[in-house]
Formats: sequence, structure tokens, C-alpha cells
Amino acid sequence: MSITFDLPPAARPGLPADAIDTPSLVVDLDAFARNVDRMQAAADAAGVKLRPHAKAHKCPDVSLAQIARGAVGICCQKVSEAVPFVRAGIRDIHISNEIAGPAKAALLAELARHARMSVCVDDVAQIDALAAALSAAGTTLDVFVEIDVGQGRCGVPDAAAALKLVDAIAKHPGLTLRGLQAYHGSIQHLRGWAERRDGAARAADRTGNVIARLEAAGVRCDVVTGGGSGSVEFDLTSGVYTEIQPGSYVFMDADYGSNAYTGSLRFEHSLFIATAVMSVAAGDRVIVDAGLKSMAVDSGLPWIWADGAPSAALDYVSANDEHGIVKPRQADARQALPPLGSRMMLVPGHCDPTLNLYDEIVGIRKGVVGSVWPISARGLSR
Repeated sequence: MSITFDLPPAARPGLPADAIDTPSLVVDLDAFARNVDRMQAAADAAGVKLRPHAKAHKCPDVSLAQIARGAVGICCQKVSEAVPFVRAGIRDIHISNEIAGPAKAALLAELARHARMSVCVDDVAQIDALAAALSAAGTTLDVFVEIDVGQGRCGVPDAAAALKLVDAIAKHPGLTLRGLQAYHGSIQHLRGWAERRDGAARAADRTGNVIARLEAAGVRCDVVTGGGSGSVEFDLTSGVYTEIQPGSYVFMDADYGSNAYTGSLRFEHSLFIATAVMSVAAGDRVIVDAGLKSMAVDSGLPWIWADGAPSAALDYVSANDEHGIVKPRQADARQALPPLGSRMMLVPGHCDPTLNLYDEIVGIRKGVVGSVWPISARGLSR
């Protein structure tokens, strides 16, 4: 005999936030909205278009909120990741990455039937593969030549190599050169404000030199796209970028929160993991129900959030598969430990892979569940 049983939802709109089952991914809807508005206002004031990165959240509801406030489209990092966003009605998506293999090229060509799609290239073979897929599908695609501005990952090293790709793109009627991608991911996480400023300036100078060389050869770059949440205040004023690609600013994880900020472009922590104390038996620590399967720790362990700031009394000190260990910061301060069944909010160290562990984001406002957003692109990494 088969048994049908559905897992009850972790939360429903209208319920108190304390009723959310744990561990759950939670967003403060008011802080989220302020972050979205603040970034859009900064981009508008600088005359730069905003194309937020969806790899940070994989959630169409987040992207739709950004587009409603003025974003021109979104970025995705993988072709499959774009599918739920196309289904949600988003019609301008940049794959800010190179792709490998005919299956991905065929999927991208098919998506181009439903949305304006673009992708990065840094090799002639990629261009030829894209052209073949587009010819078979009867669709067209925009292409960005990626240049390496210091990341040491993807992208051609200089203008001469970029020009070879421009010439290759021009041979295929299904492909249109849209511009350059210039992204330096490493500088996003430099802790010092001046360090990030200087790193962003070097990346912008390198980008500007390539643009000048291309223009001297008769190649105009209508769009120069790049930048991120850690360098955005410098990218906006660089005079190089026509659009920026920040993603994590909507949430601000603990890693970004560890950066020093001296400018006015600050964002709030809006993303949390709701967890509950499941054991107090040890006496000198408590165990919570959020561990490695509930958060990414590649950028460090989460912060415990208390009264609008990182806790001064408690630390999350160790993550096991299903358990997290919390200890008082002072060994003799056991009274600071929360009781059995009580709840904590954690700020994850790295939001992008943490989001990929969940099916939904529970939105709360003033202590009440206001929405439940599916993370529709979770696990789509092809």
C-alpha cells in the first residue's frame, strides 16, 4: 500500500515569524526593499544601467522586484540557471560566463527564442559553437568579449586578442557584438576600503585601455559590463562601465559585512537563517539545528544576529552536518546562553551557495510572514 504524505510548509503568509519551522532562510522585506532602492538610486544618479546578478539568489521574485524599480535586466552565471527567469517573464538576460559543450549552446539558442540573451566569449571555438547552435535553431544572440582585468580566471589578456574575437563574431550573421565584460571578483572581498578603491581603479584603467585600442581599430563597445557589490561605489564613478552587475547587495552576507565602508553607499543585512536551540545538555554551550546542510561556510561561519547587530555575547563556533555549536564569548558567561527551543537568527558567511541549499525564502515584515518566494533556479548549475 502506498502512502501519500506532503511535507507541511515551513511558513505561510500571515503567520507570526516565530512560527517558521527551522532551519529556514528568511529575508527582512523592509531591509531588502531599502537595499534594492538604494542601489537603483545610485546607478540612476551615476547614469549607469543596473543589471543585477541573479546567481546570488536564484529567485525570480527578487529579480522582478529589481526590474520593477528600474533594472534593465539580469545576469545569470549558467545557461540552465536562466530558464526559471525566462519562465517568470524576464526578457533580457546576460550569461556572464563562457559556456562549454553543444548542449549548453543549444539551450542558449532556444532561450534566445523567448528573451534577449547574451553570453561571454574568450575563444574563437566558443564563437563557432554558438553560431552553429543559432543556425540550427534559427535564433540570434548578443555576445560580449570578456577581458581579464586582474581576476586571473576567464577573459582574453589584451586588446589584440579581443580584436581577433571581434573579427570572428563578425563572420556569423546570428551573432552581434554587444560590448565587453570586465569583472574582477577578487577585489569584492578586500577588507579595506582603500584596497578595494585601488583595485577597482586598476581594473577600470585596464578596461579603459582596451576600449581605447578597440575604438582606434574602428570597434565601438556600446556596453561595458562588470562590477560587483564590493566595488560598486567605485565602478559607478569610473567612467568606464555603462552597466554594473552587483548581486549580493540585496542580502549582504557576513563576508561582505566584514568589508570596511567609508562612503555613503551602504547596504543592510536582510538575509538570515532562522534556527532553533535543540540541545542545552552540555551546560557550557547550546546546539542549534542549522549546520553544514543549511549554510555555506567557505567564507567563514555565520554571525549570530541580535538586536540589529552581530551578537557581542555569543559565537557560532562549529558547524556539523545537522548541528551548529554556539558558545558564550566569555567562558564564565553561561547565563548568556539561550534556553531550549528558543530561536536565533544567523547571518550566513556567503549568501550565494547558501541560497542554493534551500527551496524557498520566507519574507517577514514586522514579525509576520509576508511572502514565500520559491528559489526556482536552485541546483541549476549546467
